[in-house]
Amino acid sequence: MKIKQIRNATLIVTYAGKKFLIDPMLAEKGTYPPFPGTHNQHLNNPLVELPVSMEEILDVDAVIVTHIHLDHFDPVAMEIIPKNMKMFAQNEDEANQMKEAGFNNVEVLKEEGTLFGDITLTKTPAKHYSDDSIIELFHQLSTADEACGVVFSHADKKTLYVMGDTVWYDELKSVFAKYSPEVVVVNAGNAQFVDGRYLIMSKDDLFEAVKVAPNAQFVATHMEGVNHLMVSRKDLREYAVEKQFSDKLLIPADGETCEF
Repeated sequence: MKIKQIRNATLIVTYAGKKFLIDPMLAEKGTYPPFPGTHNQHLNNPLVELPVSMEEILDVDAVIVTHIHLDHFDPVAMEIIPKNMKMFAQNEDEANQMKEAGFNNVEVLKEEGTLFGDITLTKTPAKHYSDDSIIELFHQLSTADEACGVVFSHADKKTLYVMGDTVWYDELKSVFAKYSPEVVVVNAGNAQFVDGRYLIMSKDDLFEAVKVAPNAQFVATHMEGVNHLMVSRKDLREYAVEKQFSDKLLIPADGETCEF
């Protein structure tokens, strides 16, 4: 298994002989305005350029979009990804949006598992907000289920859990208990509104996950890529040392590959 950090939440996962592009945000640096109501309103998104060629990014077998927010599936990705590419969406609403954009090989991930060759992709729950008042904002964005995670499983491979855009909450304990993932990808940049409400895992949230799965290896992503991310790689590295779990955490730089 290989996990290549591209930029922000965009990854290339090589698993059981297949390559998956996860949450592609493919625009050039500074293409989009900052997210409204969030920190760093002087910074346009994305904050950095892609570290690898578009040819490498598109050399995959399938694309998984955990949810259709700009920083996970942007207009450039919609335009540049081949329309016959195998696409996995979190629900029918987002699958239909992909089809309207011209994609003709779209499948909805299922909670009971979706087969892709001999790999099982299982949709898992995610809570993309720390406060219920954020839900209405997502409804305005026409996002039905906010976000999801995905478990990758195969008879002969380690189980991988890509948690997606979520905060830590009790229901995630059941995901860890059911699948016992050996590798866990965490969106750990702690995206925030200026009032402190947050959208993805904080440092403390990540520590809760580590305590639930002490034998797993964690990989931190969704960091330093868009304006409202408030935890840097340096911040998280120092926190992991303080809390004594740095041996369980990898924090890849853009363009870096982790191998398991």
